[in-house]
Amino acid sequence: MGEVATPRRDSQFFDRMEPPVTPRAPEPARPRSPEVAHVGIAVTDLEQALAFYRDVLGLTPHPPETVDGATIVSLSFGDAQVELLHPLTPDSPVGRFLAKRGPGIHHLCYRVPDLDQALETCRRQGYRLVDQAPRLGAGGRRIAFLHPSTTAGILIELTE
Repeated sequence: MGEVATPRRDSQFFDRMEPPVTPRAPEPARPRSPEVAHVGIAVTDLEQALAFYRDVLGLTPHPPETVDGATIVSLSFGDAQVELLHPLTPDSPVGRFLAKRGPGIHHLCYRVPDLDQALETCRRQGYRLVDQAPRLGAGGRRIAFLHPSTTAGILIELTE
């Protein structure tokens, strides 16, 4: 009978093989990242401003709210919104903005995971706070504003 051949190890082949993959444990959940919540746009004529969003973009406006001396109409753009801001009186924050700068972007709002922590971080790092503590804004959400003198000229609103 013939000899039984012993398998030969081809060392170059086995050296190139990668070790077996071991399953990894799932990564712990990471804290949510800040995201754009809405853009506030000051307008002198709410109906005229709404016409573009309704008639051209085909959006349906949410019911108007009254907050901080302004009528606010929100329009959804995916997870973010545009808020059209129309002053109820000339001496309201939006009324003063319109008198000084005219219609246009009034503020940007960022949603943060923890508003109290974000304000404390801003305070420690020297940002000028318009609101020292959170207050209620449109939709009953907690909000706080940062002064544009410390945020590259843009009024920033933070919300949860």
